[in-house]
Amino acid sequence: MDFPADEVDVANCHHAGNSIMGLPNQPPPRRSWAVPELPEVETIVRQLRPELVGRRIESVRVHWPRSIARPSARSFCADLVGARIEKVWRRAKYFVFSIESGGHVVGHLRMSGRLYVGDGPDPDYLRVSFQLDDGRQLSFVDVRKFGRLALVDDVEAFLPHIGPEPLGPDLTPEWMRRELRARRRQLKPLLLDQSFLAGLGNIYVDETLHQAGLHPLRRSDRVPGARAEELALCIRDVLSKAVKAEGSSFDTFYRTPEGQPGAYQEDFQVYGRDGKPCRSCGTLITKLVVAQRGTHVCHRCQPAPRPRRRS
Repeated sequence: MDFPADEVDVANCHHAGNSIMGLPNQPPPRRSWAVPELPEVETIVRQLRPELVGRRIESVRVHWPRSIARPSARSFCADLVGARIEKVWRRAKYFVFSIESGGHVVGHLRMSGRLYVGDGPDPDYLRVSFQLDDGRQLSFVDVRKFGRLALVDDVEAFLPHIGPEPLGPDLTPEWMRRELRARRRQLKPLLLDQSFLAGLGNIYVDETLHQAGLHPLRRSDRVPGARAEELALCIRDVLSKAVKAEGSSFDTFYRTPEGQPGAYQEDFQVYGRDGKPCRSCGTLITKLVVAQRGTHVCHRCQPAPRPRRRS
């Protein structure tokens, strides 16, 4: 039977000393999701940070054991009782709660996961709850049950082969020029590749390529150096604006920990606007399929690459 009949409850478990060392380091399932992307996760982390840093976890309840990727649900609960949250941060599309005595809770919201802190009754679709020492509860809610949490020793070992952070110091115009030249891949699949650059997904790749005036099928090594450098700046600009707008909400699932939808969808230039006029030139936006993803393009602002003649 797919649906687990039991609920793990260690509300009365004694502090287990946070013995989380020695867990096997394995990557999470290799499946990508449209949301949330970097701006949504960054918004969640920024709002949760003042609520969680310094708080001690008094108890943990797992209401849906499959929400725990590792270790077992029972060990996950027992190892976190008594733990103090030292740091709340993001790596790529994952949120991370670092524990003072060592170890990290790493999570991915997938399609419908939400996190928030409150003191009311248990919400619907509650999958994991953390009782905090100030009487409030951190709730992990997930309608579709795709989201996952894991307790690991080393974040980088758990999330191997993830590229640099696009809002960090490693993404420079010079880096982009060099890395595009070193590869012979179409731009959209390359930017979606988390081993190349962390955190970008379908929405923000489409928006970035439009702002940069680059077609998603253009080959990376054929992008002129100046255009490659401009692409790096566009990535930073689009993501920074999206973070400021608290991400994008175009369905009922994504909400910030404060319960509000994101606002960046109001500024979409191409994503989800197929058949509508480009806000820059008036040309109708076209939807293509690139790398098995719906892809939105203005053919005037983003001219298609010309095939090279065979000599």
